[in-house]
Amino acid sequence: MMELTRKGEYAIRGIVYLASRPSDQVCLLSEIAVAVDVPQTFLAKIFQQFSKIGLVRSYRGTGGGFMLGRPPEKISLLEVVEAVEGPIIPNRCVTGKADCNRNFTCQVHPVWMKVQDQVRDILAGVTLQDLAAK
Repeated sequence: MMELTRKGEYAIRGIVYLASRPSDQVCLLSEIAVAVDVPQTFLAKIFQQFSKIGLVRSYRGTGGGFMLGRPPEKISLLEVVEAVEGPIIPNRCVTGKADCNRNFTCQVHPVWMKVQDQVRDILAGVTLQDLAAK
């Protein structure tokens, strides 16, 4: 079963909140955590990951906090999910690794590939701007 972890859920809540704020506004981590009902320490770890890959920018010191690293219309939900959850894999056979030696004879393998492609396409088609506007 493909299911978003708590970390993925928290990541989405936090970054969508940032996307809903004015683009030039730096938000305190404590403000974001309260607004989206996520433990601050957990959100800090997630945003550190996001900062490393450019999804958010962090600012230290007085007036420090976080803001989006790119415009919200340039960040897809797929990027956010894969940043914390890793690649979307509906079944181990789609990894391309030697996890399954039936890839070429299995009738279901093409179905799993299609599921993976469609889920990725759906998430790639949704931006933070789309989500923040709702």
